[in-house]
Amino acid sequence: MEVLSSRVLLRPDDAGKSQRFYRDVLGLAVYREFGPPDAPGMVFFLGSGFLEVSGHGGGAPGGTTMLWMQVRDVRAEHARLAEAGVPVVREPRQEPWGLVEMWIEDPAGVRIVLVEIPDDHPLRRDQRG
Repeated sequence: MEVLSSRVLLRPDDAGKSQRFYRDVLGLAVYREFGPPDAPGMVFFLGSGFLEVSGHGGGAPGGTTMLWMQVRDVRAEHARLAEAGVPVVREPRQEPWGLVEMWIEDPAGVRIVLVEIPDDHPLRRDQRG
C-alpha cells in the first residue's frame, strides 16, 4: 500500500465547538472547508498530516482517539494554553524515553499529546549507518 496523504478524523458531538477550539485556541491553519454552509466540515493542517473535524459523533467522549502533535516548545505552549483556559490533563515533563510531553483535551474529551523533541534526543540525529 502506498499512502499519499493521511488525516485523523474526528466526529465530535458539537463539531462547531471543536472546530473553534482547533482553529481559534490551538491556532491550526484551515486547509479547506467542505459541505453545507450552515455546518461545514473543516480540515486543518497538522504538521505533515491533516485533521478533519466534521459530522456528528455518537460514542463516549474522547473514546480511544488521541492526537500526537510535535511542537517546538512544550512549556511555551503550556503557558499559552493555560492562559486560554484549556484544561491541562498533565503538566509538561520529560519522559523516560527523552521526549518532553504534556497532555490536554479538546472540548469533546479527545486527548492531545503535545511533544517536544530535545536537541540531544536520538530522533534529532540521523541513525543510518
